[in-house]
Amino acid sequence: MNPSPSPLVASGVRGGYDRRIVLDGVDVEIPDGSFTAIIGPNACGKSTLLRVLARLLKPRDGAVLLDGADIRDLSAKQLARRLGLLPQTPIAPDGITVADLVGRGRHPHQSLLSQWSRGDEEAVARAMAATRVSELAERQISELSGGQRQRVWIAMALAQQTGLLLLDEPTTYLDITYQLEVLELLERLRGEGRTIVAVLHDLNQAARYADHLIAMRDGAILAQGAPGELLTVETVERVFGLRSRIIADPDTGSPIVLPRSAV
Repeated sequence: MNPSPSPLVASGVRGGYDRRIVLDGVDVEIPDGSFTAIIGPNACGKSTLLRVLARLLKPRDGAVLLDGADIRDLSAKQLARRLGLLPQTPIAPDGITVADLVGRGRHPHQSLLSQWSRGDEEAVARAMAATRVSELAERQISELSGGQRQRVWIAMALAQQTGLLLLDEPTTYLDITYQLEVLELLERLRGEGRTIVAVLHDLNQAARYADHLIAMRDGAILAQGAPGELLTVETVERVFGLRSRIIADPDTGSPIVLPRSAV
């Protein structure tokens, strides 16, 4: 059986900000149905790559294909029906409730002739149940903890009912309990058939929860593959400049990277 085609592909992408080139000839294929984590040191181009994949940043050269179509040729509504995005620091309007924010995920499916429907109501209810925020429906976003807010933002993206979800550093600024809660949610969503792409900082969390890694340094892709194959002593040193030892998690079998000074 032939593998499913990659839903999201970047070919020869070169881009950055103003005159500064961050990505230089990057090629990426996101496996269908995977939880892909983009890893690498600070300022290596991880978030820039995600922004290009989400069409928030236009590449100078190269192309991004979404389900085989050039992403530049899609209307904003067409794109939003196929790709959900959680940016690094989303901002909610003052006074908005959880239910209203999640409901905004249904905007791509509405038009002047097709307003709020029972189907929209059901999609929002399913998204809130999947992220376990249903009991928070009438609460204002400003009243929630960091972990609760992040789950609500993910619920809004889920309400779009896209098969592809991109998240930029979804665990940043969260304490360890909320970090694991968000990662377990993403792992569960992948198990339900969605394709997840997330920028992550914690190498061991990426290895534990993702099943595909993209390792970056200085705007280039140094390696792509399954955690057990990609995370070698040599690759960790090339990507992070870290001398390490790698052991297997006794419970999951996923690789754990330990600094040499810690072993």
